[in-house]
Amino acid sequence: MTTEAKQATVEALSELLASSYTLYVKTHNYHWNVTGPMFSALHALFEVQYTEMAIALDEIAERIRSLGAYAPGSFSAFAELSSVKEENGHPKAMEMVANLAADQEIIAGLAANVMAAAEAINDQVTVDLAVRRSDVHEKHAWMLRSHLE
Repeated sequence: MTTEAKQATVEALSELLASSYTLYVKTHNYHWNVTGPMFSALHALFEVQYTEMAIALDEIAERIRSLGAYAPGSFSAFAELSSVKEENGHPKAMEMVANLAADQEIIAGLAANVMAAAEAINDQVTVDLAVRRSDVHEKHAWMLRSHLE
């Protein structure tokens, strides 16, 4: 794999990393600040999701490094690269759930972009990572959407 061939995969992984980190922070924020009759269930659900993402962030960043590039690692870099918008307000519990469900779907789509880029250069290790990320985020989105029915 040449450096040029890997560039699209690294860029897709970098967007996935930045967006995942932003979602991690947003989910942690919601975990701390959720209120209302669904407090216990949502507090616990948000914790499960941000804990899983914390582990995944390291795996994504290390894959970028394995491909010979530097992983973005600052708030400004994440803000520039992220497709997920940070939360600066204090939404109600069900608005939190809807926001996170939509963001989980964004991340699943970004994982699909990583798959496509990695498949183009026959990088099966990165394809595997992206498939696993897509699976997790699709499941998280489903669990969140189920609270909105």
